[in-house]
Amino acid sequence: MTSILTTGELLREGLRRLAPALEQPQLDAELLLAHVLQTHRARLASHPEERREPHERVLYLALIERRAAGEPLAYLVGRKSFWSLELTVGPGVLVPRPETELLVERALALCSEAAADAADLGTGSGAIALALARERPGWRIAATDLSEEALRVARRNAGDLRIGNVEFLAGDWFAPLAGRRLHLVLSNPPYVCGDDPALRAPPLQFEPSMALAAGPDGLAHIRRIVRDAPSHLRRGGWLLLEHGATQAADVARELVVHGFSHVRSHRDLAGRERMTEARWG
Repeated sequence: MTSILTTGELLREGLRRLAPALEQPQLDAELLLAHVLQTHRARLASHPEERREPHERVLYLALIERRAAGEPLAYLVGRKSFWSLELTVGPGVLVPRPETELLVERALALCSEAAADAADLGTGSGAIALALARERPGWRIAATDLSEEALRVARRNAGDLRIGNVEFLAGDWFAPLAGRRLHLVLSNPPYVCGDDPALRAPPLQFEPSMALAAGPDGLAHIRRIVRDAPSHLRRGGWLLLEHGATQAADVARELVVHGFSHVRSHRDLAGRERMTEARWG
């Protein structure tokens, strides 16, 4: 018969199992236990003596094993914070990363208009579009994605957050936006080289490959977006692209070749050039 453990004992068991796999296992062990117990992390520390049921231990340790194997924490708890939002996520969408917030930050800096038309290409969970919509309720934002599963997640997030100024459209990049002219176009497209071993290792192996891989040099989708953007941007409009830490120079070159000006790359908090902006016309 499985013995009944206390909260503190169960947390220590999870920590022991995560320690060999993660550099900082304490936070993940706490978050997973709080998720299973449907409580806050603070209660784990304040009430370590509370007795837990056997089924709670089974559920918790199953999640611990999945986390130890490299599965993203966000998939295990079904949630991820981005900007000022709490988003639902799952294996059908890319886990939003902190560096992607740089796109939102720069879009808000480049366009201070109360009313503007913007598009988020390859929206995934809707993170970029919904963050902009929360900050600029007067903007009209279109969010496109080829994946119907991703759009279901994004629409759910919009509903949960009660954000109504985002239109979600099915299609490849600009395809659903025929005839539209926009003040801003943003995208966090796939930019990992197709033969990069990282795609077959944690955590990327658990995320949708269509949201990650982009041909031999990782720039296939970025080239398409840069090529097609002039047909959808107003004069003076901005294109903002996230890319890999070593791709800034290549992305800038593509933008210049296609007639963009004011090309500038920005660094994330780790000092890596992770996004590039450029103006059309």
